[in-house]
Amino acid sequence: MADVVYHSRTRVERIKGPLRRATIPGETEPVSFCVHGAVAEHYKVPPGAFPVHATTIDYLVASAAG
Repeated sequence: MADVVYHSRTRVERIKGPLRRATIPGETEPVSFCVHGAVAEHYKVPPGAFPVHATTIDYLVASAAG
């Protein structure tokens, strides 16, 4: 088995409800995750209850497409 060449050191902190803040290598500021649109509706998050940010799945899809 090959040696590990990279270990991503990330940290995700739950702020409140669906709002999360992640510290990600390569970013100078924490990245915020929350819910929007159909995802917010699915989880019954009232409009305006939390700031609108991309969801974790949005980041996952974007990273797979990249």
